[in-house]
Amino acid sequence: MAACSLVIETSTPRASIALADTDGHVETRSFCSDRNHNAMLFEPLRELLDGRPRPEIALVLVGSGPGSYSGTRVGIAAAQGVAIAMGCPAVAVPSVLAVPPVGETMRCLAIGDARRGSYWHASINGFDMPQPPALCDASELESIVSKAVGDGGTVFSFEEPTRFPLCPDLIHHINQEFPGAPKLWRVWLAASDETRRMWTAAIPQPLYLKPPHITPSKRPSFIG
Repeated sequence: MAACSLVIETSTPRASIALADTDGHVETRSFCSDRNHNAMLFEPLRELLDGRPRPEIALVLVGSGPGSYSGTRVGIAAAQGVAIAMGCPAVAVPSVLAVPPVGETMRCLAIGDARRGSYWHASINGFDMPQPPALCDASELESIVSKAVGDGGTVFSFEEPTRFPLCPDLIHHINQEFPGAPKLWRVWLAASDETRRMWTAAIPQPLYLKPPHITPSKRPSFIG
């Protein structure tokens, strides 16, 4: 059987997985879960893999966010597990590139709530994100969104637009969109060889908006 690629996207509540053949056929399973991807991912994953006679997985792609930190970690863990079992690479691709408007318009602005009064934004041109998502406060976000709307760009978020502290005229221009496994596969196909090499060389991990928080142990270290 020809080699195929497994694609996992779990960075938002609307999760999906796909099995993509080299001939262009893509088979998809989708499910919705707020904070329970770890319990819901593996049954559709089993159905997708068991539905074919011993599919030979040559590549596993997984969405890296930004989005739900726990959902993204579950997807990456599952991707790495399948990759180890199949003896193939697991590659993280930014989920923010795998939404409907990306690639269809020249300019997109993605925004999101980073919690605790901060927000993130990322400029996208085609399937390219020149800079990683950056953090800003509410006033900066309004200026950034206003400029994007004024320039005729598309603005989208994984979250409800009304959650952002913006004037109604700007909120009206924000579309709620969700990434998907089939689109993540198309992003991989559209990426340049240099971009693919960069993604492949990196260890799969969530696209951090802030450095991961590490809580030091309160117990004294044992000294033998």
